[in-house]
Amino acid sequence: MVSLLRKILFTGVLFIYSTGSALADEVIMPFVLVSSGSGDVATVTADVKNKLSGAGFEVVGEYSPFSDAHVIVVTNDAMKAFAAKSEFGAYGAAARVSVTKNGENIEVAYTNPVYMAAAYRMAGDGADLRKSLSAALACPDCGAETDFGSEKNLTAKDLRKYHYTVMMEYFDDPSTLAEYDSQAEAVKAVEDSLAAGLGATAKVYRIDIPGKEETVFGVALKGKDAEDCSGDAFVMSRVDKSTPRHTAHLPYEIVVSDGTAYALYARFRIAINWPHLPMIASETGGTFFKIMCSPTAIEEALIQASGEEP
Repeated sequence: MVSLLRKILFTGVLFIYSTGSALADEVIMPFVLVSSGSGDVATVTADVKNKLSGAGFEVVGEYSPFSDAHVIVVTNDAMKAFAAKSEFGAYGAAARVSVTKNGENIEVAYTNPVYMAAAYRMAGDGADLRKSLSAALACPDCGAETDFGSEKNLTAKDLRKYHYTVMMEYFDDPSTLAEYDSQAEAVKAVEDSLAAGLGATAKVYRIDIPGKEETVFGVALKGKDAEDCSGDAFVMSRVDKSTPRHTAHLPYEIVVSDGTAYALYARFRIAINWPHLPMIASETGGTFFKIMCSPTAIEEALIQASGEEP
């Protein structure tokens, strides 16, 4: 009997290990395309919001970063509880759903929680959250969902140690934007600065992480003008050239944790959503070279949005 129990236990351990290894070795993508078809942005956006609300998601913010594009940001108790388990888990406390006109089609897409859980080094794989979003946004007449956004064969294991290339930032190399004596003071400073539009920014959403002194703000980077390198429209017009569009990349985040405001450095935050984008030349015309000025400009705008001067 003891020998039999040992065999069963050993077999179970091997199964768990092999299953975990399979999940870790599966190639994953940053975005999921729900549908691409006829319509208009406003009507499709309203339909998407109704689906999300009906499935128990809370719409915490939305905005249009440029013409013919709309981003809806959602969370729920499960997502907030998932975020609370990890250091800086606030980056993964929301899902971004985009509605974008691309040529003659209206594309509906969302950020893949499995991909983001790995990129943000969260305690868990986010698979249950992916299932919830998929069920909420299901479009029976649209065919199967399609994962997209990377031509790299990145696995969860790869993403947990990801950086774009040598000398560029990892997840644990964020920008420290501002430091305050307390969490309450820091949160108020960000609230006030976003309300005042400092750094040509605006608040899209706020989520407080339960049981922790941690809050995440979604920040619209409007840019002072069309040539402001920090602007969402500036960045997207130069890198988002492929189909489907990566509109759900937006908005950027400020995470306030224990009295300090942080943001993922742009060379990491942008690259995780375009890991295959070349530095110099591409068939689509999108390259990182065209936004070389953006990382510093984005950091400066977010510093101002946190109540400090660059």
